[in-house]
Amino acid sequence: MINKIDVETELNLANSTILVVDDQPINIKIVDKILSSEYKIVAATSGDQAIELCNKNPPDLILLDVVMPYMSGIETCVILKQRLSTAEIPIIFVTSCEQQDEEEACWENGGVDFINKPINPSTLKNRVKAHLTLKYQRDMLSGLVFIDYLTKVYNRRYFEEHITKLENSSNREKQDSALLLVDIDNFKLFNEVYGHIRGDISLKQVAVRIQDTLMRPSDFVARLGGGIFAVILPNTELIGAISVGEKIRRAVLAEQIAHPKSSVKFLTVSIGISTVFTAQKNIVTLLDDAEKYLSHAKQSGRNMCKHPQLV
Repeated sequence: MINKIDVETELNLANSTILVVDDQPINIKIVDKILSSEYKIVAATSGDQAIELCNKNPPDLILLDVVMPYMSGIETCVILKQRLSTAEIPIIFVTSCEQQDEEEACWENGGVDFINKPINPSTLKNRVKAHLTLKYQRDMLSGLVFIDYLTKVYNRRYFEEHITKLENSSNREKQDSALLLVDIDNFKLFNEVYGHIRGDISLKQVAVRIQDTLMRPSDFVARLGGGIFAVILPNTELIGAISVGEKIRRAVLAEQIAHPKSSVKFLTVSIGISTVFTAQKNIVTLLDDAEKYLSHAKQSGRNMCKHPQLV
């Protein structure tokens, strides 16, 4: 008897992307020949190139050569594990060295497994499948734990687990990151006029509009409760965050969801924007700073973004 769950897992694994990182193109070709009939294979010949590819489009799994010039596999792994958007990608080290110290370094720096050269095709296939299966199962579990049941975006628990990581990552990498707090204006009055069923529909519409505005894999939106959403933008300075905030505000207004208690007669949002570095200047947390600017937006008439440059 065919297990429906097993079939679903197999179908999802077939859509997996594997990044192969090796400074020797011949080694990449060997892996491609073994795995390309089952998975999508992308390649990088250096640690820098691998990091750039992961930032643009994170793969499901990485096969990473240990010994490479300029930036070793271990150094590449450390950088990927420090970044919020790439930290959860499983990394299998590929090595020709049998020294115990190198093996220990692979485990200590975030590798989930390692494969010895020359590569045994059967070993490679089975270990890749095993770790992709584990990742798929973990992602499914995360969906149950971290997804808001109504809007299908991330929930408050997911946000709270990542906000501190975001601040730490920004300080470590010396790259600013942004938080946008998006609050539906007069949402309580909207529910009083139309009822909670209509209110739930509008929440879904707003969540979709916010999600559609985000362009990078590392950006995400979470519903914090009621009509409040948080948008996380890693590696984003204030000017970029303001641009995203205005796009979100205009996108929600363009939906033209009728709201008779609104001054513009449509559902709108107010947005408070802060970044890690601007918050530190005020000696407050990123969340406290964004809440302050959200309050300014509400007090100034709603349907607007507020941030350090406008106060």
